[in-house]
Amino acid sequence: MGELKNTGNAQGQSGQSPVTAHQTIIEPGQGQGFATTRVQDLLAWAQKYSLFMYPFVTACCGMEFMAVSSPRYDFSRFGSEAPRFSPRQSDLLWVVGTITQRQAPILRRIYEQMAEPKWVLAFGTCASCGGFYDNYATVAGIDKIIPCDIYVPGCPPRPEAVLDGLMLLQDKIQSGDRRPATVKPRLDPAQDQNLGLVQLRRSRTSSPEV
Repeated sequence: MGELKNTGNAQGQSGQSPVTAHQTIIEPGQGQGFATTRVQDLLAWAQKYSLFMYPFVTACCGMEFMAVSSPRYDFSRFGSEAPRFSPRQSDLLWVVGTITQRQAPILRRIYEQMAEPKWVLAFGTCASCGGFYDNYATVAGIDKIIPCDIYVPGCPPRPEAVLDGLMLLQDKIQSGDRRPATVKPRLDPAQDQNLGLVQLRRSRTSSPEV
């Protein structure tokens, strides 16, 4: 139901002619608007759109990182285009590329120097699980050294996958979820044979190709 509001006076002022009183019906939503929220949700909304990234680039995924940072994909849409090469001024650590055993203490020192709250994104397969470097010199995933929030697989990952990882991190910041998450592929080659999944190993019962 609407609210009745008087917009005129029944009597005139300073001897002037009387003014007819009018009544206006104010429907809900037509007055001055306001919004209610919690301070925690408001801070989370501000944090997810003001991420200051620290790029820790070590290997060939750096080329893809520079491609994502270009105007074509526009990091500015997500409020995270400004890099900070000081860990004390950043809150999102991008680990881009392979991490060796000699680099591990440096990466951990940078993570410890970052102020809370802080988040970590593993860019590519090598940062996520070590990639194809199955040897003593390579760390098999940065989660062996520091906690990781988002894993973006790929060698290298597509820019669209990196943006998916960034948006997934923003959703986790808004909800307050600190559990690790992995960027899932948009299309699964195992489910759709038209994507060109090649089966290298054939069974004995399969007929040879002509």
